[in-house]
Amino acid sequence: MNYAIVTFGCQMNLHESEKIAGILRSVGYEKEVAPEEADIIVFNTCCIRENAENHAFGNIGALKKLKRQKKGLIIAVGGCMAQEPGKAQVLKEKFPFIDIIFGTHNIFELASLIERKKSEKRVISLYEDRLETEDGAPACRTSYPNAWVNITYGCNNFCTYCIVPYVRGRERSRSADVIVEECRALIAEGYKEITLLGQNVNSYRDGDVDFPELLDRVAAIEGKFRLRFMTSHPKDFSERLVAVMKKHDKILNLLHLPAQSGSSRILKLMNRRYTREEYLAKVALLKREIPEAEITTDLIVSFPTETEEEFGETLSLVREADFSSAFTFVYSPRTGTAAAKMEGQIPEEVSKDRITRLVAAVNENTRRKSEKYVGREIEVLCEDFDEKRGLYLGREPLGRMGYFASENNCVGEFVRMKVTRANGVSLYGEKI
Repeated sequence: MNYAIVTFGCQMNLHESEKIAGILRSVGYEKEVAPEEADIIVFNTCCIRENAENHAFGNIGALKKLKRQKKGLIIAVGGCMAQEPGKAQVLKEKFPFIDIIFGTHNIFELASLIERKKSEKRVISLYEDRLETEDGAPACRTSYPNAWVNITYGCNNFCTYCIVPYVRGRERSRSADVIVEECRALIAEGYKEITLLGQNVNSYRDGDVDFPELLDRVAAIEGKFRLRFMTSHPKDFSERLVAVMKKHDKILNLLHLPAQSGSSRILKLMNRRYTREEYLAKVALLKREIPEAEITTDLIVSFPTETEEEFGETLSLVREADFSSAFTFVYSPRTGTAAAKMEGQIPEEVSKDRITRLVAAVNENTRRKSEKYVGREIEVLCEDFDEKRGLYLGREPLGRMGYFASENNCVGEFVRMKVTRANGVSLYGEKI
């Protein structure tokens, strides 16, 4: 028996899909294949933005014919969208061919849900108050030489545009000792890059161990590897964290620090709990202590009541903070969040104009920074082979993808490369 996993959303979901794969393999499913060849198809959904939800609906609906043709095929839908209040009923009514619906709080019961399906027409299992961290669950990692390691689950921040606290629950931190041992084992297995994951890693706390101490302990593990972390909430970004970053060469000097807006008034409406000035002070702290550091961010345009002047403040923040790159979004109302009820929703034509100008500003930064690499030697961690380009690819320490030719398979190796040209965030060069 074989399986297929269709993943929507962020790196958190990608890692959870690895856990889903581990569970499926533990109950007899052998390998991952294309959906049309699978005996079970699992959708790991996201509901953070409306387009992700619509995309999931479209992909699920497309399987109606396959389900009718393939006797015994199991279709399961899990993740944030399934956990969203009322959405399980919508899935049940809209797609009656779904066999299993499970939420973010009971992903680790998937094996028992599959067993239940043998005797039930449809299995729906959702917990609203089950918030364990579920250490020790199997995982089938698919991202070698990179490994994702959860350090927290859930979120306590309740940004007014965000549904995460409602579908993933309040923040819980994993044991520091368990995290360090998991990282140590991954490095011993040959993984070359570890990314510590959480909705807000900076608020991690296990007894007396806070995030800077945890990061320090992981970075002290012997061996050559890179260490990243995401996501950092600006309100909790501290001098102690910068000091730990500066202390260890293994910790990459690439910080993802979501600003969301350049306007203090909009930030207050978003419940971000920092001002524009405070955000820029955190950026200045990092740049002062680690001048070579780069910052990536998330930015939202057309939040309710945002004026043209306030949008201009976001544009100017791109220049002042000198972002290396950014994930840019048009505000999308999510049912159940405070912002969805706010007056002053921005017209679509205004939003399209603003996002176009914002993307242009971010891309200008990215191009300018990438061009400085031309003629330089860099070290990339080779991740894969691009069949279309006929080139190997890997990331350099500040996040840009480098493409190069090689006679030998060098996936999983650190490779020296001389950059000959740049194209946006991508670098092309010759293996040294």
